[in-house]
Amino acid sequence: MAPRRSAADTAEADRSRLQEMGYKQELKRGLTLASNAAFSFSIIAVLMGVTATYNTGLRYGGPVSMTLGWLVVSFFNGCVALSMAEICSAYPTSGGLYYWSAKLAGKNWAPFASWITGWFNIVGQWAGTTSVDFSLAQLIQVIILLGTGDANGGGYLASKYVVLAIYALILFLHGLINNLPIHCLSWFGHLGAFWNITGILVLAILIPAVAKERASVGFIFTHFNTDNGMGIHSKVYILAVGLLMSQYSVLGYDASAHMTEETKNADRSGPIGIITAVALSSIFGWIYLVALTSVVIDIPYLLSPDNDAGGNAIAQALYSTFRLRFGSGAGAVACLVVIAVAMFLCGLASITSNSRMGYAFSRDGAMPFSHVWYRVSKHEVPLNMVWLSVIVAFVMALTVHGYAQFFSCGSFVKNTFHGLMNRCLTLTLLCASYLCHALQSLGSQVAYQAMASIATIGLYISYALPIFFRVTTSRKSFIPGPFHLGRYGVIVGWTAVLWVAFVTVLFSLPVAYPVAKDDFNYTPVAVGGVLLLSVGSWVFHARFWFKGPIINVEM
Repeated sequence: MAPRRSAADTAEADRSRLQEMGYKQELKRGLTLASNAAFSFSIIAVLMGVTATYNTGLRYGGPVSMTLGWLVVSFFNGCVALSMAEICSAYPTSGGLYYWSAKLAGKNWAPFASWITGWFNIVGQWAGTTSVDFSLAQLIQVIILLGTGDANGGGYLASKYVVLAIYALILFLHGLINNLPIHCLSWFGHLGAFWNITGILVLAILIPAVAKERASVGFIFTHFNTDNGMGIHSKVYILAVGLLMSQYSVLGYDASAHMTEETKNADRSGPIGIITAVALSSIFGWIYLVALTSVVIDIPYLLSPDNDAGGNAIAQALYSTFRLRFGSGAGAVACLVVIAVAMFLCGLASITSNSRMGYAFSRDGAMPFSHVWYRVSKHEVPLNMVWLSVIVAFVMALTVHGYAQFFSCGSFVKNTFHGLMNRCLTLTLLCASYLCHALQSLGSQVAYQAMASIATIGLYISYALPIFFRVTTSRKSFIPGPFHLGRYGVIVGWTAVLWVAFVTVLFSLPVAYPVAKDDFNYTPVAVGGVLLLSVGSWVFHARFWFKGPIINVEM
């Protein structure tokens, strides 16, 4: 057994490894393995993911698509996580995915691979933060509604502008907290992990215990809901669309990679952090999902916009359960507050991860005005990038009037494309923002599902690209780190790549028939827009100056 390294030896080894990759130590290494894993676990936050997308799972397939579909998705997500962990061990840097692509794609393709991966990753992260915090604002709206008398009892239903104000306040608080040093943020990461695990265990015991009426085991694991009201009748199609809930619920674990330059013993702690976060999320998420589904009795009513919770299935199920037992829905409101706190901590960790990814991308000159975002405070925190992440997330959730502004934005991009190619990705974000605005203004289930799909696909594409290069261009030249999969690395890698390709196509398909403007799936439009503009900016401008990760130390 190898002797245990001292703290000083570990710090020197981390500093030397980072220097070998071309970077000097600028961020403070204050995270342990547990802290690193806690950040990813907090961002995944299955309490948030399952709650936010439960309506989708219930509508498309119901209990069987959620409880058994979760197990299927967990297996393939495990393959993605294992492959990412292996690469993270070889290249423990905050750049994470885009740095990995640069090192694995081969000399000729490295800059382009790095550029595309980086932009999919950071746009996916921003979209993820938007969906988390906007979901929290909507949940607070439901909590207020049920706490003041429910939708059918004179309760207060906040307007979309009040929801937007709540959302802005949440983002502002996340920005303020992320001004703190990394050891303080580490505490929030631990709190998020503790809150998710404890919250799930408490709810998993409490919900079935309180319920007077419970679904049978057979219903929980075998009932297939085909009454989705969306015009889709194929069971295979319904089941496939229902997987979105499970896929979205385990997302964001690249945070462990982005935090490696602030993590001690990074080439071991980073990959183990990824695997630990995904494994725990898969287990506890399934427990939470089964507990929730045990009180699902009347699916059409739970999904009805005319129910007491305004169409929120989980809130309605909890409200009915507690009111039937105690004559009051106060217990349900308390449960929703527990979930809301988990969402808040998830959004907080998301901004932390966004800022570290943006810091690294700016360090390599890939973002517009990189010199502004690549700055750290006296506490060694990338403050400018923190507030950029907050601003972008807010812009992506603004409420506007329908489609006109989105298409006028597209016209603006077309008219200014050649003169402003060095700002092309800024325009990408602008267009993505207008798209999200239009989606949210529709207020439909399809709209929210498209938003969740955009975040999921954007991030998973950025996960799959370096894995693809690992099993193709670098299959023979890859030098593993302390954590590796040995001879199974290629098999696991190909499984991960094929799964991401499958879900990318799946979540781009129509989710309602006949297709109309109110239920059109905008996922392929948004993802295609990011791809088109990132490739366009590369062809017309970035290829002349972007050479991939830039070393900032003398080798």
